[in-house]
Amino acid sequence: MKLGRIETCKISDENEKSYFAQIEGTTFRLDKDQIQENTFQIGDEVTGILYEDMNHEARIQMDLPKVRKGHYNWGTVTQVRKDLGVFVDIGLYQKDIVVSLDHLPDDKKEWPQKGDRLYLTMSVDDKNRFWGELATFEQIANLFIKAPERLMNQDIEVTIFQLKLVGALAISEENFRAFIHESEWVLPPRLGQKIKARVIKVQSDGSLNLSLKPRAHEAISDDATMIIRLLEKTNDHFLPYHDKSDPEVIKREFGISKGQFKRAVGALMKNKQIRQEANKGIYLLDSKNE
Repeated sequence: MKLGRIETCKISDENEKSYFAQIEGTTFRLDKDQIQENTFQIGDEVTGILYEDMNHEARIQMDLPKVRKGHYNWGTVTQVRKDLGVFVDIGLYQKDIVVSLDHLPDDKKEWPQKGDRLYLTMSVDDKNRFWGELATFEQIANLFIKAPERLMNQDIEVTIFQLKLVGALAISEENFRAFIHESEWVLPPRLGQKIKARVIKVQSDGSLNLSLKPRAHEAISDDATMIIRLLEKTNDHFLPYHDKSDPEVIKREFGISKGQFKRAVGALMKNKQIRQEANKGIYLLDSKNE
């Protein structure tokens, strides 16, 4: 009996928890808690997808999974096996399917992790094993819609669906097509990763260029953050330290070198978060001293 097909079977038996349906001499289990709105009698017909669960028990599921042979949709990664591939939940009761390592990136650091999602279909081999087949660009392109220009500089959620030599292809929650050049990465993204990114260009065809880097005013160092916090704690939002202060004083008061202090102050001034008065000190710009 070839599994993975949608077939109509006849109810031949039942017990307290399950019905049992037959086709071509093979019996498939149908748990009652999976079909709470329906009741059947011996001889009734039921239609569903045939499969073998993780305990090697033959089952029929009436609620068809969105991912099945000839149908592409999103599945969620449930387990990673470095020697085999990744297991994906596609909506089958007590059954995940495997995307083989042969269809995953050579670098295992780029593999999906548990909770990531993949756009895929299902295939069944000659041994009735279910496999996940990742969608090609052409197949996932059927989802794309044109992005509006108002998205410029906005943050959006995207899922990485393909990794390229110079970047990553992604699709947003709204089905906008996106590309993240490797120069806009902070850390390399992985296949299936859901990530927040910033729109840095809306192309004429409605596709998006994204960046994973923080905005300039967000990209400040730990040293700069410490200085901001100290300024916020003072009554007048002022600190009597500047680029001419003695290095030993800077080290004693802030725990950082004079060079680190100057770089942090320079970054904060560039971001217009503080101002510096020569030989006097630094002020927080959202204070009364602005």
